[in-house]
Amino acid sequence: MHPTSPTRGRTAPGRLTALDAWVCHAERALLLRSDGPWLSAPFVDVGLGDLPWTTLESAAALRMVRADLEVLGIDLDAARVAAAARYADARTHFCQGGFDLPSPVRLARVLNVLRQYPPAELPEIHRRLGVAILPGGLVLEGTSDARGGVLVAHLLRRGPEGLAREGLLFHTDFSSGFAPLLFRDRLPRDLRRVAPGTPLHTFFAAWTAAWSEARVTHDTPHALFTASIAGLAARVEGLDPDPWLTRGGYLVWRPPGGVPATHTP
Repeated sequence: MHPTSPTRGRTAPGRLTALDAWVCHAERALLLRSDGPWLSAPFVDVGLGDLPWTTLESAAALRMVRADLEVLGIDLDAARVAAAARYADARTHFCQGGFDLPSPVRLARVLNVLRQYPPAELPEIHRRLGVAILPGGLVLEGTSDARGGVLVAHLLRRGPEGLAREGLLFHTDFSSGFAPLLFRDRLPRDLRRVAPGTPLHTFFAAWTAAWSEARVTHDTPHALFTASIAGLAARVEGLDPDPWLTRGGYLVWRPPGGVPATHTP
């Protein structure tokens, strides 16, 4: 594996607020856990950007659930860490580093970072990220568009053998309309090759079929989204039925056995 590479640093305010909202809703128990090493275990944001807007926004959002949550922003680029340092406070810290996180960690976010890496390197990067995560803790790893209007992230849960590929989180704010194929370009880096015959291709084919059926009677993006998920649930296993998700433009898919890896030649 080549050395960890600096990211492009083009992170705008508001880009990951939808992901923050999902964490506060779906992972509230993870944020609140305080027994043993969980008491001081931080949320870690890997990849600050030129200025740490998304880290600071996450700190504010997650502290609405847990006021004393420790937050740590990490970046390989010393200049970015120095620029972020002026925003530090008693519970918000910044340091230089890569994928070997300080231990222990309850939740780590790695968004718009791994898209520049060769897919063959992703399993080892995931392994490294998982070393510091407490059992039951979570890594969110994926990609969004520049505004955060379309996003897909791995849910990587720490189990006995490291990070397990628990599921995929999809989100759209409908600013680009809605069709399942909008998510194809925002898949995590190791899932970009959606070849015929693969489980992910089957998943998207089923969602597209459900969307096509929904277009007969629905024409607004949110209505299409909601109806397509109802049709998708009849075709695939593992969709989270929480109505909060659908109302907010989210879909969580936890396939039996976890999200299959996409093998590239």
